[in-house]
Amino acid sequence: MYAWIEKNRGTASVSFCCAVLEVRREGYYSFLKRTPDDKRDEALISALKQIRKENPDYGTQSMINELPPELKTSYGKGYKICRDNGLLTKRRRPKSITKADPEAQKADDLVQRDFSANAPGIKVFTDITEMECSDGKLYYCGVLDGFDGAQIGYSMAEHMRAELCTAALMQAHRRFGLCEDCIVHSDRGSQFTSHLYRETLENHSFRQSMGQTGCCYDNARAESFFATLKKELIHKLPLYKLTKDEVRIKIMAWVEGYYNKKRRNTANAGNLAPLKKREQYYAEQKAA
Repeated sequence: MYAWIEKNRGTASVSFCCAVLEVRREGYYSFLKRTPDDKRDEALISALKQIRKENPDYGTQSMINELPPELKTSYGKGYKICRDNGLLTKRRRPKSITKADPEAQKADDLVQRDFSANAPGIKVFTDITEMECSDGKLYYCGVLDGFDGAQIGYSMAEHMRAELCTAALMQAHRRFGLCEDCIVHSDRGSQFTSHLYRETLENHSFRQSMGQTGCCYDNARAESFFATLKKELIHKLPLYKLTKDEVRIKIMAWVEGYYNKKRRNTANAGNLAPLKKREQYYAEQKAA
């Protein structure tokens, strides 16, 4: 529109060109005074809006990572633009449901908030969360591998006893294999200090690790996964209409079909999905 005015204003007045295109003269002259930064910001806002439309669950950094090279910007500026244009996602605080047993012997914290691992199956993180369904509560225990963030084992049940946690851990071991001396990190919930759980760890030569009581940061990797699960799936479901079995199916489909295989993970180099990073690792090991 403005280019047409520029092209034709030599043969007609600016007022006439603006009238033909129903453009205010003030707007036209304001456009001429715009700096390259103003125009770039318009393109940046437009791109971020499109990314938000296509990826409603992305955080600010993930949206910035999706920008084309010519529009790359700092986190601070990207956050400000998202905030000013209503593009930020709403966050909810996770609520711990596990309770420590004051009489139980605690394990040392072998992780010390170092949630990384240089190979699969040597350091895993586990915790429990709950969902209120139409026919009662459903509990989910997951096991996350520190190497790639994959959810390698999980179990769901109507209770949150120690059997729920051992079932998730054994599924992780059967499906992906955990190394001897694998560090299994959790909070100090009574399920993880139970005789059954500790016996399971001992039988497979796994090492138990525990964070401090009431400190979610000591098991932040597991807490982060649950926050993602709730934000991207659970909070979007009409749980009051769905049975526990229906929610189980939806969680399994999300974990197996999306989270592990497709969802970008910013903790991985290149933002690779968890199992994509694992495939790359084994391909490199084989080549070497």
